[in-house]
Amino acid sequence: MLRPAQVLRLAHINIVLLRHGLDEVVFAIHLFRPVRFLMYLAPWHWFRRNRQPRAVRIRLALEDLGPIYVKFGQMLSTRRDLLPDDIADELARLQDRVPPFPGVQAREFIERAYGKPVGEVFAQFDERPLASASIAQVHPAVLNDGTQVVIKVLRPNVEPVIRRDIGLMYVIAGLAERYWRDGKRLRPREVVAEYEKTIIDELDLMREAGNASQLRRNFAGSPDLYIPDVYWPYVRKEVMVMERIEGVPIADMAQLRERGVDFKKLSARGVEIFFTQVFRHNFFHADMHPGNIFISYDHPEDPQYMAVDFGIVGTLSQADRRYLAENLMAFFNRDYARVAELHLESGWVPRETRIDEFESAIRTVCEPIFQRPISEISLGHFLLKLFQTARRFNMEVQPQLVLLQKTLLAIEGLGRQLDPELDLWQTAKPFLERWMSEQIGARALIQGLRTQLPRVAERLPEMPELIYSLVRRAEAGEVRSEWFGAELRALREELARANRRTLMVVGGALALVVALLLLK
Repeated sequence: MLRPAQVLRLAHINIVLLRHGLDEVVFAIHLFRPVRFLMYLAPWHWFRRNRQPRAVRIRLALEDLGPIYVKFGQMLSTRRDLLPDDIADELARLQDRVPPFPGVQAREFIERAYGKPVGEVFAQFDERPLASASIAQVHPAVLNDGTQVVIKVLRPNVEPVIRRDIGLMYVIAGLAERYWRDGKRLRPREVVAEYEKTIIDELDLMREAGNASQLRRNFAGSPDLYIPDVYWPYVRKEVMVMERIEGVPIADMAQLRERGVDFKKLSARGVEIFFTQVFRHNFFHADMHPGNIFISYDHPEDPQYMAVDFGIVGTLSQADRRYLAENLMAFFNRDYARVAELHLESGWVPRETRIDEFESAIRTVCEPIFQRPISEISLGHFLLKLFQTARRFNMEVQPQLVLLQKTLLAIEGLGRQLDPELDLWQTAKPFLERWMSEQIGARALIQGLRTQLPRVAERLPEMPELIYSLVRRAEAGEVRSEWFGAELRALREELARANRRTLMVVGGALALVVALLLLK
């Protein structure tokens, strides 16, 4: 049941859609098709001349609907497995430009968070914001010890507005799923749920501060990437205080050239940072658009990246990273059968999928890519095409992989802008090969032993008693020789809990004990 505020908001959405010539969106659903002729009788339909493309009209409508819908459009632009390319490209142009709210309000909000006047917390506070976005805005300040900082503060009453619009999005998604021809295929409810999780997470600045601290720890002392320090005594759910950094915005190419920055090194370093985060740290900044990236003023011949805004980060499971690494390796080896097998092994496409058909579809997508020079091949677009192809075979695209693909596309675009001859494969290959070697072979065994031995050692004291009990009962004829007895099943389950590779070390000793007991 819609509440009055939602009804008014829904009416406003429809007015905006009509104003931008998107009445066909409203009349496309089956519920309104019987009255579709009204669209052609409407006066505004008679006077339209040279309408802009559909994708442009959708972008303009989202901008008119406000910041929450702008962010929704930005998220949708990453779901290229669902959207036509023209709409995804246009939505990627959405900019989170929001007028700042008054600095006096920011001051009041900060004082409410700390329970004391701003003057008691900070030596200086500037009510003029440095930046403003849909969720929060940033103000410069100085701590009492003279440290230059920035204060990120949530917009007043932003959470109720977000929850109202998300509730309405669920209503619209439900109608689309029920009445729109492509509703079930595009899973609009799942898309809204994904957006809800992302934007609600961004409302907790404690969480963002934790993300920043983790990234800073991962890159401590690195010449590649600098993450500003978080001042935890000043962090609240609605307010975050960080070190203020000074650098050149990555989009300011003219100033970078003027300072003599080595673009070739800068381009390759950006890709290295991405693969380091994914394959070494398994924790990556997933919002690396140009507005969040700066280049340090120091050492332009050996440039260092500086990042801000850590509301969105990504992690991958072991299976996800293996999927990514093996797919990229198989892709560059043109081993399309292996790419198809990986999807079946992961369980992301149904077991009944014919592997030869899937392999053929992948080959059709990938072969044209190799007609380009290696420096023009995009790993992000490969993943995109792979997801789109797999979707036809009922693959459930994992949100974390979509987040990674979006980040990779952003990094690639930035890298090629800095250095058009950037060879991503040459940069990525060492990371992939090293990670694969860590999963297979002697290095993987050593790592497994290091990880699992404490767990195995913890269980070892129980093993002799279990084995002795089993042998005694076997001598008494109480245990059948089959591998299905209760005692042997208990032993098997105990062994299965330990890592197989680790048991290679202790297995021989246990077998010897059993043999000696049986031969007594």
